[in-house]
Amino acid sequence: MEGHDVPQPKVQPVVAADDQAIAADDQLATAVAEPVGNAECACGRPGGTCVCGAEDASSPNGRLDPGYVYAIGRVDPRFPTLASDKEFAQAAGRTETAGLTDRQVLHDILSQRENRYLARQLCYVLVVEGIDTYILQPRDPGDFDLLIDAVRADPTADDLDVVVGIRGPIAPPEMCGGLPVPVVFFDQLYSFDRGALIKAIPRPDGMSAKQFEPQANELFNNVMQLADNAGALDEHRALNYLAVRYAAIYANHVEQHAGDFSLSGVDVRPSSLSGVRRIVEVVLSYTNRNTDFTQKFFVRVDVTEAFPFLVTKLSPYYDH
Repeated sequence: MEGHDVPQPKVQPVVAADDQAIAADDQLATAVAEPVGNAECACGRPGGTCVCGAEDASSPNGRLDPGYVYAIGRVDPRFPTLASDKEFAQAAGRTETAGLTDRQVLHDILSQRENRYLARQLCYVLVVEGIDTYILQPRDPGDFDLLIDAVRADPTADDLDVVVGIRGPIAPPEMCGGLPVPVVFFDQLYSFDRGALIKAIPRPDGMSAKQFEPQANELFNNVMQLADNAGALDEHRALNYLAVRYAAIYANHVEQHAGDFSLSGVDVRPSSLSGVRRIVEVVLSYTNRNTDFTQKFFVRVDVTEAFPFLVTKLSPYYDH
């Protein structure tokens, strides 16, 4: 038996206003301490070899630089071996499953505490835009609960999972049925659906949900469909963070449509404020449908560590 899509909203999407987002994300960024050296390492290659902060002579600073991931996709649970599939079938045979779909059975079995060993046998693939992109492993074994919550009993095409973590090596053949994609050791996994995300965004005064939701969905789709957005590059991590955490870009998108402007470009570039920390500017361009006049807006995001956070709120942008 093989699982497919995923989630059921365990964590509600967090979409904050400007000042709230800056304050909340400052706290979040400082609350997550990165492992220092092998002594604090909580993740590793299959087989137990530690990779977090490991020493490496090939690195200029004597340490491996972590490849952070902030990706949006859907978790797809799979049985990596025939033995794990058969073991699940035996567990299902001890449970009342009449009238349930295969996915409901999978969710029910994994949710039972006595079957937690089965949850550890599965491999969990993050599928981004229909492509198998990462195999997920929790840095803290207690976070298998987040993976189980991502296995929704009734999955839909609107299910979303946001994965925040560190990219590891390509998975060995025995890990997930020979799937040759990188392993991501995650710190956090948020599961919700697109409808919950859009409904969490404050609507402009006087605008109905029927008017607002299609426009918010359009902006979200534009961000998600940017080429090769696997959430591993700084620019993609910044975009994905804004898409699920920053309401102001949606409100601005609606305002631009009201003024007969269409989104004509999304550009991400290093900020002149970058120094010790990596800061990028996300520039949104809107062009008037009648005059071809273009106006731009930008927001700065710090992407130095695993959890991006807002540096400055959305403001007009002027080409230098």
